[in-house]
Amino acid sequence: MTPMHFTYYSAFIVSITGLSLHQTHLISTLLCLESMMLSLYMALSMWPIQLQTSSFMLTPMLMLSFSACEAGMGLSLLVASSRTHGSDRLQNLNLLQC
Repeated sequence: MTPMHFTYYSAFIVSITGLSLHQTHLISTLLCLESMMLSLYMALSMWPIQLQTSSFMLTPMLMLSFSACEAGMGLSLLVASSRTHGSDRLQNLNLLQC
């Protein structure tokens, strides 16, 4: 395993660990999801360079656009939940009451 692969894997594992351990606030959950997407983007953008091909160059751009949409939707949910519930704590959010 090259050091570059180890960096991507460790960044992804750290973000999954943060996602599973820090589930008290919605903003920390969104940041962990964003770091997972960023590590996947970095891995997918370096993959064609290692293979010395240009046929996979569209995949990281599509993933980056989906990640931007996901971040925008997450922030809008954060604003909406903090306006309606008063905080971003995930214990206060109950989908059955909506």
